[in-house]
Amino acid sequence: MNAVVAKLKGALEFAGQATLDFFTEVGLVTQFMARILSASVRPPYRVKLLLQQAEFVGVGSVFIILLTGFFTGAVFTLQSAQAFQRVGMESMVGSTVLLAVARELAPVLTSLMVTGRVGSAMATELGTMRVTEQIDAMEVLAVDPINYLVVPRVFASAVMVPCLSLIFLVVATVGSFIVGVSVLGIDEGAFMARIEWFLDPFDFTHGLYKAIVFGVVLSLIGCYKGYNAAGGARGVGMATTQAVVIGSISIFVLDYVLTSILLIGAPD
Repeated sequence: MNAVVAKLKGALEFAGQATLDFFTEVGLVTQFMARILSASVRPPYRVKLLLQQAEFVGVGSVFIILLTGFFTGAVFTLQSAQAFQRVGMESMVGSTVLLAVARELAPVLTSLMVTGRVGSAMATELGTMRVTEQIDAMEVLAVDPINYLVVPRVFASAVMVPCLSLIFLVVATVGSFIVGVSVLGIDEGAFMARIEWFLDPFDFTHGLYKAIVFGVVLSLIGCYKGYNAAGGARGVGMATTQAVVIGSISIFVLDYVLTSILLIGAPD
């Protein structure tokens, strides 16, 4: 009996401590975000650093987005066509695929790809600067490290992730069209007409709103983990791993939350 009580007590203590740690971390991230917003409205405004980060986040990620987008549209078309052929509605393939890509797949998959490439790099760069005391040296020289290191990365991600999401959408549409019309033999006119008839501007803005939020979140988490890294090379590695894992999970959780909110104002 005592053993059962001890195990139950240990489980409750673990759950309680995990809950406290979670909300503590949320509070620290919120404070970090507040520091970013405060630093972003104070001069100097580092436009050159912003453009450099925009190039790194956006241009550097184009190839992987092109590859992912094309094959996402192609594979999803194959799967959808097989289902619609059973009920004789092959003409709905294009509109169904584009609806799913515009609302969900483009912002989510784009953000996951950027998290793996950019979020991890941000955590590694800032973590290395932290453990080698470069950030401390900047503070000694009266240079705000948040303004210099973090603000350009967060704003660049907020701008470039939606742009990459649009590229993903366009390439996925091309992949879907090629597979649907050239491979599966769906009528070209019906394929395009259903897209025009079925989709609204809301479907595209729906995905863009998500991409903006995802861009902020993935860069915020990457910078936060790197900025607060400790423990030498091992600490940098842990910060990078946590940035990718937490960033990816946050994207999925926020996807549900944002979808619930955005669908409230969706047109009938």
